[in-house]
Amino acid sequence: MTSTATGATMRWQGMQTWYRLVGDLHRADVAAPVVICHGGPGLTHDYLAPVAELARSGRPFVLYDQFGSGRSGHRCDAPADFWTVELFVRELELLIEHLGLHRGYHLVGHSWGGMLALEHAVRRPDGLRSVVVADAFASSATYLAEVGRLVGGLPPEVRDAIERHERAGTTGSAEHQEAIREFYARHVCRTWPLPDGLRRTLAALGDDPTVYRTMCGSSELSLSGSLRDWEITDRLGSVDVPVLLVSGRYDEVTPAAVEELHRGLPDASWVLFEESSHMPHIEEPERFLDVVEQFLDSAGA
Repeated sequence: MTSTATGATMRWQGMQTWYRLVGDLHRADVAAPVVICHGGPGLTHDYLAPVAELARSGRPFVLYDQFGSGRSGHRCDAPADFWTVELFVRELELLIEHLGLHRGYHLVGHSWGGMLALEHAVRRPDGLRSVVVADAFASSATYLAEVGRLVGGLPPEVRDAIERHERAGTTGSAEHQEAIREFYARHVCRTWPLPDGLRRTLAALGDDPTVYRTMCGSSELSLSGSLRDWEITDRLGSVDVPVLLVSGRYDEVTPAAVEELHRGLPDASWVLFEESSHMPHIEEPERFLDVVEQFLDSAGA
C-alpha cells in the first residue's frame, strides 16, 4: 500500500472507517509505521496531519477518522450506549489488522486519542513498539479538578459566564460561547489565526457533534458525558512499551494531570512545551516534530 491523497475505507461490523496512508507500508527497508489517533471524541484527523510530516524520513504514517467523525461512517441516531471506549479500541485493533501492522507499529495519540492509545497499550498487543501520548490524562476526576482551577484563574466576567452557563446547561448561548473562546485561546490553542487543518476539524465537528456530545457532553469543561468517570490510573502498570508524554505549560490538561501518567507508567519520559497549551504540534511545530522523531527512532525500528 502506497501513499494516497484520497484515502481508503475499512468496512467492519456494518461500519466504515476512512484512513489515509503517507508513505509505503510494504517497503522492507523502512522503519515501523505510525498510526495517529485524533482527539475528541468526535474530531477528525485534519488538525493532526502536520504530524505525518515525519514521513520525510521514510517512516510510513496512517491517519484515520474514527467512526462517527469526518469521512468515516456516521450514526446520528445510535443510542448513547453505542458510543463506548471499547468501540473505538476495537476499531483501532481492526485497522491495525486490516493494514497488516502486527509485525511492528507505533501509536501517536492526541488528547482523547492519547487516552485511546493507552487503552490499546494496556492490552499488550503484539507488534506495538511505543506510544506517544500528547496532551492526555489518566483520570477524568483529576482533569475536571484542574480545569476548574484554570477557569477560576480567568478574568471574573469570563469565569462567571462560563460557570453560570455550565451550571444552567445553557452552553449554547452566545455569552457562553464568547467566554469559552477566551478559555480556548489561553488553554487549547494559543496560535492565531487557527491553521486550516484545525478549522476543517472544527467544521466537521459542527456538522455532526453526536460522538462528542455523547462522550464529552455539552462542554469539555464539565465533561458530563460518558467519559466523566473514565480512569486508567490503576491499569498503567500493564503498559510494557516506552511511552513519550507531551504537553504544554498552559495546557487544559495541566502538568498536574499529566504527572499521574508519568508516575504510573513503567517506562515513560515527559517533554513539557513551555510556549504551548493543548496543541504543541501546532504551537511549537518544529520542536514537536524533532522530539517525536527522536523518540520513535530511539524506541526501535
